[in-house]
Amino acid sequence: MAGGRGVSGGSGRVGRAGATAVVLAAGLVVAGPRPAAAQDYEILAARYGTVPGFPLRGLLPDAPEGETLDIAMAVWVVRNDERVVLFDTGFFRPVWFDRFEVRDYERPDSLLMRVGIRPEDVTDVVVSHAHWDHMGGLELFPEAMVWIQDAEYGYYTAAAWQPGGNAGGIDPDDIAHLVARNLAGSVRLIPGDDVEILPGITVYTGARHTYASQYVRVGGAAPFVLASDNAYLDRNVAEERAGATFSAVDRAGNVAAVRRMVELAGDAARVVPGHDPEVFERYPEVVPGVVRVRPGG
Repeated sequence: MAGGRGVSGGSGRVGRAGATAVVLAAGLVVAGPRPAAAQDYEILAARYGTVPGFPLRGLLPDAPEGETLDIAMAVWVVRNDERVVLFDTGFFRPVWFDRFEVRDYERPDSLLMRVGIRPEDVTDVVVSHAHWDHMGGLELFPEAMVWIQDAEYGYYTAAAWQPGGNAGGIDPDDIAHLVARNLAGSVRLIPGDDVEILPGITVYTGARHTYASQYVRVGGAAPFVLASDNAYLDRNVAEERAGATFSAVDRAGNVAAVRRMVELAGDAARVVPGHDPEVFERYPEVVPGVVRVRPGG
């Protein structure tokens, strides 16, 4: 299990046990002490659509030519009596329906309403990475504080759009909205790996799906790792197989990140991949399209 690295900046050092580092446009600001989480978080996975016939090589680069999979499009809810945290937001902009076939689509905010979560109830959004299908629904949750890696924010709001940059899969309108949220004081930039951003919720980097993608460990008696696209499928985890990454040559780094996810969760069965339809067969259904990964307690 990785140890708790602190975060330093501004006037003090922040450890995982007591406080969080908050990054504003002006720089790092250290928040005050926080109470421990009152209870284990409930974890839900919500499937807002399906992309049929997706080339498996887009998920496992060494997969057989021509093999396809109907992939799940999902967001994750982490909630207790104090907070409703959304990990990724899905998308809603029409341009992406023109580029991809998406079946059984339900706008993420409407889907969450069916489990009693109104958009204004979402206190925090943790963005795994800036791709259209993960950050593209940010506008649907206007009251939430947004948590994203500092390096991810910096790259996709600037260098990605310069000659030689890589803005593949990034929607300019999503970036404009993210910048507007930052200017309004509603974005917190996370300065790297192994940072507890909220009580019991820690983010990690290392898989390099995008410039600085991150995944989440939800602590408790049975910790879970929510991988998002840092591990697309159960096969990435069980077979320790690299997925597509920002740095295509860094397959060893991708596999190392998957191994670390298993270590952080304590069991490979508690690593939840980002697009595997099996997730929605494995866990009990709450309402159609939503399963309970872990009950609260």
